[in-house]
Amino acid sequence: MGIKLTQQEQEKLEIINKTLRGELSNGQAARMLNVSPRQVKRLKKKVREEGQDGVVHRLKRKTSNHHIDYMIKEKALAVITKHYADFRPTFATEKLQEHHSIVISPETTRLWMIEGKLWKVRKQKQPVYRSWRPRKEYLGELEQFDGSYHYWFEDRFVDAYDNPIEVCLLASIDDATGKITKAMFAENEGVHAVFTFWMEYVQERGKPFAIYLDAFSTYKINHKAALDNKELMTQFQRAMQSLSIRLITAHSAEAKGRIERLFQTLQDRLIKEMRLANINTPEEGNSFLSEVFLPKFNKQFAVRAAREGNVHKVLLQFENEQLSHIFSIQETRRVNLDFTIQFKNNWYQLTEIQPTTVRPLEKVIMETWLDLSVHIILKGHELTYLLLPGRPKKQRMKQPIILTTHTLNYKPPPDHPWKKRILPIRG
Repeated sequence: MGIKLTQQEQEKLEIINKTLRGELSNGQAARMLNVSPRQVKRLKKKVREEGQDGVVHRLKRKTSNHHIDYMIKEKALAVITKHYADFRPTFATEKLQEHHSIVISPETTRLWMIEGKLWKVRKQKQPVYRSWRPRKEYLGELEQFDGSYHYWFEDRFVDAYDNPIEVCLLASIDDATGKITKAMFAENEGVHAVFTFWMEYVQERGKPFAIYLDAFSTYKINHKAALDNKELMTQFQRAMQSLSIRLITAHSAEAKGRIERLFQTLQDRLIKEMRLANINTPEEGNSFLSEVFLPKFNKQFAVRAAREGNVHKVLLQFENEQLSHIFSIQETRRVNLDFTIQFKNNWYQLTEIQPTTVRPLEKVIMETWLDLSVHIILKGHELTYLLLPGRPKKQRMKQPIILTTHTLNYKPPPDHPWKKRILPIRG
């Protein structure tokens, strides 16, 4: 039984049969088939000898010279089904080579996974035209920063009721190189977590020239009053201004597409890498990120910057000394008449001797550091205090008028300038 002919092969056979019957000349057939007259003669000879199979290409249904052995295909599909069933074809290809010494192309893996019903062919979305912004030229010129809430540890990190816990991954990616400069798991995208992230960042790498982020309330005041009050700032804006780091706010996800696409990639690759490495908690995840995943990821996906050089600015000595103050949550409170301060349901009693003069009703800055310790700042000086067990009772005894660098019952020595007699100047 001959090979079933395609429509094109049937048309070719009909033309050759007409030339054999003398209805067409070799030249006419050559023109109709877009081949040379000599080729028509060869086809006529094949059809006489083999019948309709004479118009079929000799390599049809034959095994390709580049054919991959069927046993390799069976082994690869068995491994993917067992270990990488929910992996994307490209990622599965990398794991086959890395852990099982099976070297094939991602497209081959994709075709095999489709045959094995492990991958579903997806219709390509209609492309939407957007004007691409060129990358920055130098490393450290612009960092894109954001947080992503996700079940990063799947069902391996659960609460008391065995419900998976959603964790926030904070990450920054360099615009010039596509390098993940830092990533960290945190409970949320709040001020404390973001401050911890950027305090570690500037200590490790220095200060980037600018940070590109979204309009989330941690980073930008969204209240309508901010339109008229340019000095109204979030804690994060204040801290970055102290370090002379420029903040650029994006008003759409597409505007900071590099970090958005990064999280899509990490939600695929990072989750599966941690599953394979048996990483089950955020603490283990942070170690895995810094020691294993980020170096490997950046080596594979980072690109060379347009220009050589790193424009991260080194922390100045006074900035390094003030980091705990800069990355603190700062709130304003007023000193009471008895020199106590109420702050977050606690009462603080200022001691009698202070590094600067303190008057009642004066405003002070209450700083909550990342270690949750409280520091009271006035005119650049840190005031000393005692934490009271509760609200102080009103005292009838006379309160000091001010607190200063010495006690108010101070008596100057006999040779003090205050006690020296000043003689009048005579002409």
